[in-house]
Amino acid sequence: MDQTTRIGIFVEVVQQQSFAGAARRLGMTSSAVSKQVQNLEQHLRVKLLNRTTRHVAVTEEGAIYFERAKRALGDLREAEEEIHALKAHPRGPLRVSLPQSLGVKYLTGCAARFARAYPHVALDVSLNDRFIDPVNDGYDVVVRIGSLADSSLMTRRLASCPFMLCASAGYIDRHGLPETPGDLAAHDVLAYSGNGAAHEWRYRTPAGQVGRVSLGGSLRSDSGDMLCRAALEGIGIAILPVFYVADHLQAGRLQHLLPDHLTWPERDIHVLFRPNRYQPARLRLFVDHLVKTASDFPWERG
Repeated sequence: MDQTTRIGIFVEVVQQQSFAGAARRLGMTSSAVSKQVQNLEQHLRVKLLNRTTRHVAVTEEGAIYFERAKRALGDLREAEEEIHALKAHPRGPLRVSLPQSLGVKYLTGCAARFARAYPHVALDVSLNDRFIDPVNDGYDVVVRIGSLADSSLMTRRLASCPFMLCASAGYIDRHGLPETPGDLAAHDVLAYSGNGAAHEWRYRTPAGQVGRVSLGGSLRSDSGDMLCRAALEGIGIAILPVFYVADHLQAGRLQHLLPDHLTWPERDIHVLFRPNRYQPARLRLFVDHLVKTASDFPWERG
């Protein structure tokens, strides 16, 4: 076995803090892993690990070697990625997280087309509305809706994502059309319960003034799809991201209320990824693919 492979085994043992854990990750036996680490120690003429029956810990020399070795292996992987990029044949794993409803409605086709175009990329797509931390959760690409505060991540804006007040013609016929934000206090406004926020509408007037109005409603749900369906059934007014209602507005099934007032603060859709000195070709290509797809969202086309 070559020396680079032995170094990789040693790094995996330190990261897993056990020979058994490293063996499972590498598809080897524990004895084979232990033997290769011993060979590396003999080559270096230094003890790298303190071993017990349940745990391994790095020695002082082992800790120094681990940090340098991990960095060097990362550089080698990046060099291989660059070579693959130059050959225009991206390959390797790519973990992607998409918001559930936005992903289902507008991005699953995008991901499928990418998989067809780049069959050597092992694409792993998760659709989930929980907050994803690309670094700690192990994702390469994360699509997120809202305002961004984490400046440690690389970001690209995909599209706007206005939140819109909508109601069916049937609801408006029965309850009337609100003409000012204050009128909403007398209406049945469907409540989103997924974030624990107060049931209110924050808005900005055409003159740029920011205000808020407290709301009441007979139906609450943590599902935007449920609230959209309730609005279509005439149960109440919904305040939803544009991707839930764009098709219904275009078809006339829902009507945009108070269109001169903007839900505040404004939101955008961004793609986030971890900063690296060298971004793998598969990541750059996928992000570019997302940006191109988002430019064709119906509310972005105008």
